[in-house]
Amino acid sequence: MIISVLGSAAGGGLPQWNCRGANSATARSNQALVKPRTQSSLAVSADGKRWLLLNASPDLREQIGRHAFLHPDSDGPLRNSPIGAVVLTNADVDHIAGLLTLREGHAFGVYASPRVLAVLDANSIFNVLDRQIVDRIPLEVDRPSMVLGGSGSGGQLTVTAFLVPGKVALFLEDKSSGADLGTRDGDTIGLEISDGASRFHYIPGCAFIDGALRQRLKASPLVFLDGTLFTDDEMIAQGLSQKTGKRMGHISMSGPQGSLAALAGLDIGRRVYIHMNNSNPVLREDSPERAEVERQGWEVAFDGMELRL
Repeated sequence: MIISVLGSAAGGGLPQWNCRGANSATARSNQALVKPRTQSSLAVSADGKRWLLLNASPDLREQIGRHAFLHPDSDGPLRNSPIGAVVLTNADVDHIAGLLTLREGHAFGVYASPRVLAVLDANSIFNVLDRQIVDRIPLEVDRPSMVLGGSGSGGQLTVTAFLVPGKVALFLEDKSSGADLGTRDGDTIGLEISDGASRFHYIPGCAFIDGALRQRLKASPLVFLDGTLFTDDEMIAQGLSQKTGKRMGHISMSGPQGSLAALAGLDIGRRVYIHMNNSNPVLREDSPERAEVERQGWEVAFDGMELRL
């Protein structure tokens, strides 16, 4: 199985268009120290021919352009694409806006929880994806779904969705609902992707790691995990926002309740942080925070990173 990181940043990317914070400024002036990053998405294939996208970022057109394996087949019809399906983990803008890039009459499947599909159904702009050829398929929790069918030479991919602690998308928040802002099961899911011989887990959004999630990730060959923030209050400390990570529905890396501590000691093959906010100091190659996550066995995803299982 081939896994390509199309984008590794959180919403807004790096540098963010209207930000002159330390990381954004350095990404403009010294890319050896802070690599620019587009908004998070993965491309996955079992055979290198047909591809599954995990989330569709607003930067999708740029990401497709950078990766020849996502270009139309030069021997195929005038309009063709190796993209066969898209799976969405939530309804955040940085995970669904790229669907609008895929509107030019190409047949593929959109898989998501019923909650997320309802968001697409309620927003008529997504009707640019022709319902005659673009199917919207609900994922059932803890039940494998074949999202790319096999062929004589292989190529089959199966996805199993599972609930993770999270939050409803920002533009759907209902402040009258209290502390949960209207969040319900299915607003945020994680994924286990398998080609029958290998598997990995993808969780780009997660509010905290509970016992059930720890148990699920035991012995996983590869985990991509929400790396939005290093500390819960880093955006406040840097003067970039008044929101904590908890308020945004994202776990921090550090601290007693952070992901470094929560997953310490688990038998996980490779651990990769993805979906880093532009404020996160691990994005700086020479930072002590970067050194600490690497010391604890974690990698920090970057655009163009490729992994094979």
